[in-house]
This record gives sequence, structure tokens and C-alpha cells, in this order.
Amino acid sequence: MGTSYPDRTNARGIWKLSDITKNKVSDGTYPGSQDLAGTIGLFAGGKNPSNINTVDQISIPTTGNTTDYGDLIQAQDGRAYGLGSATRGIHGGGRTPTKLNVIQYTHFKSGGNFADFGDLTAARDQLAGHNNNTRGLFAGGLAPGKSNIIDFITMASTGNATDFGDLTAAAYCGGGTGNHTRAIFQNGGLYPSNTANNVDFVEISSTGNAVDFGDLSSARYLSAGMSTSTKGFFGGGYNYPGGYSTVVDEMNIGSKSGGTDYGNLTNARSHCRGVSSSTRGVAGGGHPGSSPNISNIMDFISLTSAGDATDFGDLSSARLVASGMSNGHGGIDAFFPRAPELYSPTGKVVPRGGGVGDIGIFGGESPGDDITAAFITISTLGNEQDFGDMTSATYNNAGCSSDTRFVVGGGLVSPGSASNIIQYVEFAAKGNSADFGDLSVARNGLGGASNSTRALFAGGQTPSNSDVIDFFAQATLGNASDFGNLTVARNDVAAAASSTTRAVFAGGRTPSLEDEIDFVTIGSTGNATDFGDLTVARRSAGGTSSSVRAVFGGGALAPGDSNVIDYITIASAGDATDFGDLTESRARLNAVSNSTRGVFGSGDTPSYSNVIDYVTIASTGDAADFGDATVARRTAASGSNGHGGLS
Repeated sequence: MGTSYPDRTNARGIWKLSDITKNKVSDGTYPGSQDLAGTIGLFAGGKNPSNINTVDQISIPTTGNTTDYGDLIQAQDGRAYGLGSATRGIHGGGRTPTKLNVIQYTHFKSGGNFADFGDLTAARDQLAGHNNNTRGLFAGGLAPGKSNIIDFITMASTGNATDFGDLTAAAYCGGGTGNHTRAIFQNGGLYPSNTANNVDFVEISSTGNAVDFGDLSSARYLSAGMSTSTKGFFGGGYNYPGGYSTVVDEMNIGSKSGGTDYGNLTNARSHCRGVSSSTRGVAGGGHPGSSPNISNIMDFISLTSAGDATDFGDLSSARLVASGMSNGHGGIDAFFPRAPELYSPTGKVVPRGGGVGDIGIFGGESPGDDITAAFITISTLGNEQDFGDMTSATYNNAGCSSDTRFVVGGGLVSPGSASNIIQYVEFAAKGNSADFGDLSVARNGLGGASNSTRALFAGGQTPSNSDVIDFFAQATLGNASDFGNLTVARNDVAAAASSTTRAVFAGGRTPSLEDEIDFVTIGSTGNATDFGDLTVARRSAGGTSSSVRAVFGGGALAPGDSNVIDYITIASAGDATDFGDLTESRARLNAVSNSTRGVFGSGDTPSYSNVIDYVTIASTGDAADFGDATVARRTAASGSNGHGGLS
């Protein structure tokens, strides 16, 4: 039942007819024509009332009944726990009625029956869990007594689980939620002595014992866990001896605090499990406490706005304590290539929308806060989300990026005090920046451009205007080296863009406003060459690019600000051409892109702006509203992992 892929060692550069034929999948499409990240939810096994091994599949964005996915290794009465990375679904523990230590897995891109992964450190059922794309955790359970064990596995490789640490108290019948960095466990099952409302958490990347997170709004166990990159949710459950619950609690994953009321499931029930994308959570099956006492109900909540659940559809059969797993919970799909991947004949992984090639990061100056960075998914309209903090609060700096790293260079640490600091983050995981190295000379108001291997920072103010172009290899930490010089020394060269072979730097001031566009060949050092002129001389514009076009938006005039968008064809020198207009005139803005869409963020009007606009790079026309920045800002560094054809 799986999908096959061409041999990665085939380097002919074309697809064979046999490749095309054998890679056609059941719905008549081909690998890469689907976009699965954040869409797949599985409900596996359970009790109905006999043990079952069936695995049901849903498309989380689309309401409707389940379809058949495949089978577990053996029939079991549920009480296992499911984990899901961007590529794999994993089912751990359970009972037949003998308690199981079996861990089994499936590839989301191919579907079919589950296969052996390895073993838990101890056989147990009624456990909790959570994961990111790197690690999976299984916590608590019955073994046969109540357990405080936390095990972990590496999601991408098979093998036995390893000891991670301990829960704050031995418990079972729990649930799990969290994001890329933090796992949160509901420790409600202390039956028959009592039912608890306490919640524990651990940092996924570091082994160690759990710490108290806070309390649910009401004591209960066997709730459905769901999550985004910032919020965790527990829906339903049972409070012994109080009865069944409809309550959905919301928790802020980044802070240690209790649950607050978010809404209600469509009916009171326990023994249900949850799956989620970045925007929607689905609770499936469970025990409603009334005839019939096993449910096939699935209902869903919006994870972006509070409110009661709505009917989603039906499971293939009523069941209790199925494991739930999905490839978009906790914001997983925001940071990794979307499944299925398509291997080209040269062996390069070509992602299909989202993940690699689709992340844009912004940072910059905001009133009272110059250190935060935020991200967007370029292909999806919406507001920014928090990414992490920069190590140094600089502004009027410049950003570059490869397909894996975002690098920020120079800027001002205070008025009149320029920085030589280069700092970076990895696109694959939210978090704070780290030191990369130093520029050849401290400066601000510079421009940044890059391809997949090299980053260039050009121009700026030292405090005199600079014509210096620095470069470094993005994969290797270290200081920048001399590349060559711009044709004209200037600062506020924010309009920088690049293809895989060329970097272009546009506009600035000398102190007069400049319309000059320079270019260099990224792969070889040397001085810049005249490319042509902007349609309007200006400084502090935003620049971004596809593999073919560079687009420059906004900028400062004398006086006032511009809403002009220009474009050039990067491979052919010549003057810029009018593209259209931004939604509002502004300068000191930033810009990112994937292979098709350019996004212009924030700036000043002259006040700080939170506006984010976008254009389709291949066509001309006015910009449209994309969403809002997390905070109004200007003079920001920006980068994306799909600009200039990187994706």
C-alpha cells in the first residue's frame, strides 16, 4: 500500500517513464502533488467492545467521516498513546489485555499497516505523551501499578525507548499536549484514591524530571490533548466520582499557569483522544457515560478562537481510548518540509509547500522592545507569531538567509553606536539566536543578500558612508571576509535581493538619495557592477526576490515616504520597472519571499507600523493585506528560506 520513490542515486536529471508510472498513487496524483503537512489525523486501535486493530484517518482541515488507513500490528483495547512528527505516526504501549511495551510506527506519506519501532522501558497502558520532530516522550501509565516513568525515543530512527526522567507523581489515564520545546502532561488518573487536576511539564530537548506546570480548571482524567505552537488544550474527561466532562481547558505553553475555560465539547465524555493541526483540534471517540456507552463521535474546536466544539463526522466504529496522532500538532508543520517529500533524480529533497522554502522571519526596532523576532508562513495569510529573541538588541541591521539559517549582521545597539555582531537562528526550530562571528567593520544601515551557501553584507555607515561588501559561508560559524566594494559608498541600502547566482543592492543615501542598483556574482569575490536605476531614488526600501525577479518596495523620499514597488529581472541588467503600490507609504520596512510570493512587513509611516503586505512576484499589481506584525516596528532585519529560488 505504500508510495515508492525513485532511487536517490539516479543522477540522470530526468524522471523515467517507469518512475512516473510506479509513483502514481491511488487517487491518480503523483508524489508531491499532495500537501499533507498539518492535515493528517489518525485514530488507532481501541475497544469496541472487543479489541480492534483498525486505524482511521481524517483530513483535519475538512470535516467528514474517517477513511481506512491500515492496521496496527495487533488488536488491542487502546489505552496506548499516539505521537506524530511531520513524517511519522507512532503508537506506544496499550494492552491485549496483557500490558504491552510495543512501540510501532507508520510513514504518513505512504500509509498502510504499522511496523515495529522498538520497546518502552516498561510495559504499561493508559499513559500520556507528546513529541516534536526530534523526540517523542511517553509518560506515566499502569505497569501494573501507577508509574511516574518518562521514556523518550528519537522520532526519525527506530529503537528502544530510553529513560528521560520522572513525573512529579505516579499517575495514569493522562493526556499530553505541548509544542516544539515543551511537553505538558495531564496527571489526572490517581484513581481509586482521587482524581487530580495537576499538570506537569518538561523541556523536550533536555532529560530530567518533570516540574509542576499548574492546574486544570477541574480535576479529571482521560482528556483529549490538542495544541498549537503556543497553546495547549485538554477536552473532556472523567472526574471520579463526579462524572463526565465537556470542558475544554486552554493553557499558554510558554508560561507555567493553569487551564482556563475555552469552550465545551458537543457531549460529555472521557476516554477520547485528540489530534490537531496548527488551527484545528479534533476529539474522537470516548465514553459518554450513557447508552450506548461507546462513542463514534468526532467534534472539533478552532484553536485560534475560543468557543464550543462542532460536529466533525464519525469514526468508522465506536471506540474507547484509541491513540491519536497527527502531523501538525504543536505547530510541527510550520518548521519542517511538508510530507510527502519528492526526491529528484539528483537526490535533492524538493519540499511541497510549507516548511522549507516558506518561512519568513522579522526582527527590528519597536518602542521599548528591540530584541524579539517573529515569523510568518509566507504561503498562508495571517498574523505573525513569536519565534524567539535575538542575542543583541540591534536595529537598522540587515538579514540574510540560506534554506536552513537566518543570519543578522550589524546595526545600532544605541544611537550612534554601530555593531559588528553577526547572529543567527535555525529555521527548523523556534528559539533564541546565537553568536555567528563579526563583520569586518561595525556599521548600520547595510544591506544583506545571499544564496544557499554565501551571505553578503554591503554598504552602511561606520559612521561615514561605507562601500564595503563582506561575505561568509553560512554553514560555518566565523568572521566575515572582504568581498569587494559597491560602486558608490552609501548607507540605508536596505533594498537587497538575490537569486542563486547574483546579489543586487538598490538605493540608499550618500547623503543625497540614490537610485543606483549594483550587482555582484555571489560565487566569486570582486567589486560590484552597475545594474541600472530604480524608478525613484530613495533609501530604506525593502527588497526581496524569486529566482527570476527582484522586487523593491517603499522607502524614504525627501520629504515623505514612498509606496512605490519596482522590479527587475535579476539575470538581465537594466533599469527597474514599475510593479504597483504598497497598501501604505512607508520606509524602513523589511521583506521576505518564497518562490512565488513577496511579503513586505512593518516600517514607519513615520510612526511605527504593524502592516504586512504581499504581492505575487511573477505578476505586477498593487500589494494586498497579508496580516499584522506581533508588534509595530521598523528598521528590521528579515530573511526567508525560500527567497531567490532556495526552495
